Amino acid sequence: MPLPPLTTSDRQALGNPRSTASPLPVSVTDRVQWIGALDPQLRNFDIILRTANGTSYNAYAVRGSNGVAVIDTVKQEFTEAFLARLEAAAGYDEITTLVLNHLEPDHTGAVPELLERAPHVEICVSPRGVQVLRALLKDRFDEYSVRVVRTGDTISLGDRTLRFLTTPYVHWPDTQCTYLEEQDLLFTCDLFGCHFCDERLFNDQVGDFRFSFEYYFEHIMRPFKRYVIEALDLIEPLDIAMIAPSHGPILRSHPREYITHYRRLVKKRLASEVGEQKSLLIFYVSAYGATAQMAYAVYAGAAENAGVRVSLFDLQVGEVTPFVDLIEEADGLAFGTPTINGDAVKTVWDLLAGLVDIDTKGKLGAAFGSYGWTGEAVAMVEARMQGLKMRVPEKGLKIKLHPTEEELECCRDFGRRLAAQLTGTAEPREIDFADLT
Repeated sequence: MPLPPLTTSDRQALGNPRSTASPLPVSVTDRVQWIGALDPQLRNFDIILRTANGTSYNAYAVRGSNGVAVIDTVKQEFTEAFLARLEAAAGYDEITTLVLNHLEPDHTGAVPELLERAPHVEICVSPRGVQVLRALLKDRFDEYSVRVVRTGDTISLGDRTLRFLTTPYVHWPDTQCTYLEEQDLLFTCDLFGCHFCDERLFNDQVGDFRFSFEYYFEHIMRPFKRYVIEALDLIEPLDIAMIAPSHGPILRSHPREYITHYRRLVKKRLASEVGEQKSLLIFYVSAYGATAQMAYAVYAGAAENAGVRVSLFDLQVGEVTPFVDLIEEADGLAFGTPTINGDAVKTVWDLLAGLVDIDTKGKLGAAFGSYGWTGEAVAMVEARMQGLKMRVPEKGLKIKLHPTEEELECCRDFGRRLAAQLTGTAEPREIDFADLT
């Protein structure tokens, strides 16, 4: 059966959210209405995301026989449009529940004004959401009814039931999903969302948003793949007729295909030939060949361990983006950099900066390099890796100017120790506590 197109009144209601005309809600399905806002002129979101098509802030009103639930709100500057749509959908006295699936400002900007008008509502948040809600409401927090909900908890609206799924770190610790049982409709907040503004709202009617969907995943969800997998495990057993995210198109046509696509996105992207071996990637930049000599020696030492597959890459090529996929699947990373003007070289920093888009927690990290005067670069790279929550068990190796043969043997031994760390065969090392005083 073909899905109904938007009516003329729908399109008029979805015009410029900053206009003075009163916007109207849009029907999503029986007794569920979109009450969000459109931001077509937005070109940069949260500093890190380009938004060629703007974005939407999707919020919803769900009507039951015993009340209305509001699912999320909008960015603060769109409060007026949001409240106008809400008022057209329900009276404030009818609203019994405010569900906040995620408390980032683009979803909660209208919360204070809504609570001024409907202070009686019960606010439903995840366990981790309480502390963020308290920070949002500040000294007024205790004035409101707040309910902590977990996976399996439900809220009854009479003939409509909302069931909650705790899905942390997709992409904040507080994130949850809400499932409207009677209509198989899943409200997912940022999960399955994208920054794509189109007044036609629904995925079967908007323009081609595939790029925006995957771009959003790469920059928002990819660093939290392990948590996305846990969320998918909760979601996949559900009967799902529609997915209603908080950004981008509402997925009413073939919604399960988007779940399947997420499964593909969270799987390893590269065919692995490593088998049971651990993988160590060594990246280096060399100004006069000294750091390159060290890199080849570290490589040779690590390669002696049959349990480790070692790869060596010269970053002088300048393009670092292709290496991010490799790093995501690697077990260990070593960075070689000279110290130039008291710093590591820019190409190394560029690659390290790109790692914010992947999960590096627990990966082995190491640094080495040649220097002429003070050699700060090695310690700086180590600090950055620790900031990325990598483990750095071996103190960085730095050598003044070109290495001697004896020093190259130290580099080979450094590689051997890294390989042993990866395979779990490293010998316990005694710490001389006198060196720490």
